[in-house]
Amino acid sequence: MSSFIGGPALAQDASQSGAATDKPPSIQSSLGPFGDPGGWRAAAEARGLTINLSYTNEMLGNLSGGLRRHGVYAGKLEAQLGIDLGTMAGWQGLAFFANAFQIHDTGGLRDRTFGRLVTVSNIEAYPSTRLSEIWLEQKWAGDRFGLRIGQITADGEFFSADYGRIFLSNDWPTITGANLPAGGPAYPISTPGIRFRAQPTDSLTALFAIFNGDPGDQKEVNRDGLRFPLRDPALLMGEVQYRYGQDKESTGLAGTWRLGGYHRLGRFDDLRYDRTGLALLHPTSNGEPRRLRGMSGLYGVVDHQLWRPEGGSHEDGILVYGRLSASPSDRSHIDLWADGGLVFSGLVPRRPHDQFGVSFIYSRIGRALRSADRDAQIHAGAFAPIRSYEATFEATYAAQIAPGWVVQPDIQYVYRPAGGVENPYRPGTLLKGGFIVGLRSTLTY
Repeated sequence: MSSFIGGPALAQDASQSGAATDKPPSIQSSLGPFGDPGGWRAAAEARGLTINLSYTNEMLGNLSGGLRRHGVYAGKLEAQLGIDLGTMAGWQGLAFFANAFQIHDTGGLRDRTFGRLVTVSNIEAYPSTRLSEIWLEQKWAGDRFGLRIGQITADGEFFSADYGRIFLSNDWPTITGANLPAGGPAYPISTPGIRFRAQPTDSLTALFAIFNGDPGDQKEVNRDGLRFPLRDPALLMGEVQYRYGQDKESTGLAGTWRLGGYHRLGRFDDLRYDRTGLALLHPTSNGEPRRLRGMSGLYGVVDHQLWRPEGGSHEDGILVYGRLSASPSDRSHIDLWADGGLVFSGLVPRRPHDQFGVSFIYSRIGRALRSADRDAQIHAGAFAPIRSYEATFEATYAAQIAPGWVVQPDIQYVYRPAGGVENPYRPGTLLKGGFIVGLRSTLTY
């Protein structure tokens, strides 16, 4: 069974029980008596209290392209607290969960070097010490139904591809991050919300959530995660999941299919036209964008096992995943998103927990913005590139050094950063894409 520990979304997913009953492999098993000094951890877990720590650090640099050659060191320390209130206080089915981050980096390749849209690293965020989630969840009917309320995120459960979590660039998709206020309720910021989960059969799951629609910009507004806004127009999300072949006893190919959507209430600016119907860049425009109702999106996700070794789990063998999403073109920075990849898990002789994978990401600039770029060409009288799309290719290898410790070399190629924009240091030319190389280490305790 694969033991790879990925980015923020996986850390959240591993804690869905609140008490963290399905924990990932821990470095504790390699530390002997120092793994649990005095037996405090085992004693706490026996009483329903679980504390998990994980530390991810990485070095990344671009070999070519971008505004300049640049290297960064980034790190994320996460602490998770889970309480099974059934064990601790006799309230069956009730769980408490909270987690916090200490995020440190010396500058992001995504923003400062390439100005790109798609994530370079899924731990990258504004340096801060911040609360992330804090919630209560009540489950009933044998855990087939659950109601969660508190400060929560969406990216741990919604719009997620299980097999894609090995990749550094795999994250809350840019089509939501670029189109929703403050990027939506996703790492590193959360927002007050309510999530309902129903699992009428072992294969079928339905999720529905209502979030406050603007968690606040992580740098200027919500720097410590202690802002709990309640008055913004709501974000509604729903998803249906169908799984098969997940049991250890299964011999057939495993898979998960997801179909979901979201709608953010409130108003959004038209990205091309003003309130009179003129192009915003027309010389006689009043410069006030037409206001449009709401922001919506539909998406589909598939995870599928192409080959399952004898005795292997649903995470072993040859795995493939893909995500596809679309949003209205007149108000969306990104109106079409597609990503996918191929993962080889547990196929290296004598290294059954290692993974290797290749992936791609495609994000298309919205039609209204492309048209606005054409308007700029007509009216500006200067070099004005028409943005089209941004693409990323990634290859990575995740090697388990010990249970709970993964070291991961990574290489990416960025094509058409930000969709194809002018290089501010070389007027009249496009900003070039290029190669990024890096090394990540993840420790879990």
